[in-house]
Amino acid sequence: MKSPILAVFVALIPLPAFAHATGQGFVALLPTGPYMAFGVLIVALSMILLWLLPQRPLSRMLPGVDLGAIAAPPWLRRTTSLISFIVLLWMLYQGFHGPSDPVENALVMGFWVVFWMAAVMVQGLVFDLWGWVSPWHWLDAPARSGAGRKGGRFKPLFHLPTVFGVWPAVLLLVGFAGFTLADPAPDDAARLARAGLIYLVITLVGCGVFGPRAWLRQVEVFSVLMRLISRLAPVARRGRRLRLGWHGHQLHQGAGCYRGTAVLILVLLAVGSFDGLNETFFWLDHIGVNPLDHPGRTELVIPVLTGLGASVLGLIAVFMLISIAGERLARDDLYGVSPSRMITTLAPTVLPIALAYHGAHYLPSLLVDGQYALIIANDPLRNGADLLGLKGYYVTTGFFNNRDSMQVIWLTQAGVIVLGHVLAVILAHASMVTLYQDRRRVFLAGLPLALFMIAYTWLGLWLLASPKAG
Repeated sequence: MKSPILAVFVALIPLPAFAHATGQGFVALLPTGPYMAFGVLIVALSMILLWLLPQRPLSRMLPGVDLGAIAAPPWLRRTTSLISFIVLLWMLYQGFHGPSDPVENALVMGFWVVFWMAAVMVQGLVFDLWGWVSPWHWLDAPARSGAGRKGGRFKPLFHLPTVFGVWPAVLLLVGFAGFTLADPAPDDAARLARAGLIYLVITLVGCGVFGPRAWLRQVEVFSVLMRLISRLAPVARRGRRLRLGWHGHQLHQGAGCYRGTAVLILVLLAVGSFDGLNETFFWLDHIGVNPLDHPGRTELVIPVLTGLGASVLGLIAVFMLISIAGERLARDDLYGVSPSRMITTLAPTVLPIALAYHGAHYLPSLLVDGQYALIIANDPLRNGADLLGLKGYYVTTGFFNNRDSMQVIWLTQAGVIVLGHVLAVILAHASMVTLYQDRRRVFLAGLPLALFMIAYTWLGLWLLASPKAG
């Protein structure tokens, strides 16, 4: 990593986000080199195998089976959504008036651990959890049923143009990332409660003015993100029927019909990538900070925001170059695909990578903070209740002090990363088959992205084993 060219590449290109510093001393003792080589080899071989196999669309490469009808009536989802909204209000109250210790505050643990860490993983790895626990879904139901106005369908005060696409959600995602990474105290309960209350008011006003359906599909960033991530889940809901398939089998129906969806996906990957890079000794040395004498988040606001912006713009630029290069290689005198179509087609294929980095990055934190969240759930009102039978339970971090358990954790993270890239390779190949029917053009169009995937896998696994601070 001493090469100036490679150093510039790593500094400018967003890298995968991985686990926090806890346990990195044991990780440094693991034979990470062979693991990294094996992971890269798996991704490379999967690409070669797909090029040699018969060209098939995604629906045949990742098929699904019909599980039959489900009995859950629509009112049940509205009820659970309303309950989630009430819980959100209670959590905001706890943010203002609850314990100041983040690990004892229901808002801090509920938002960062239960929602941002765990729920996102469930959303992409299992089923559409957000469809049941979204605190906003109950707002959309009356509008769609015509109950918003007497004698007719609800009509918003203003129409939110579809030409805006999900660009408002893109801006909100960047803002959320800035708050997460650069704010001096994002886990301060009162600070988080103020931000949450402002967002709550904006969402309610937006739903009232522009209509809940448009606002939740184009602006409310968490609804937009969860809808995209749910396309990776093996369990899919179609009307009142369920389908079960491989992870990503739903993407053959498209990841989104709104403008800006491709950019939103790339921003999601870039944000998660920089989150991991931001903790490494490499990054701290790059911005002139001694990782053994960390000055605190307050002193690093500008470098973090600058790095975040460079990561977002850098990944978008690299992906554009990859798409253009693939299009130029596959173009002939009779047939060609526009670069914009290449980008919108290929961008959803990196969703598995974004989800894999998210899971690998937060796994160690979830193992610890998840215990604190369970303790709060065991006695949410702090009145001596023992709802989960955890009274007297103490949080343990002993598994971080054992080489064998840390090896299991690290290999799990590495495996998730490799599998995420393999799934992305399958999705990218299926997308190329959809655009180009000829085997030669499929190979040429996907070659730049394939090389990028291999390099990105190696960099990701290297970063997973890199020393981290904080």
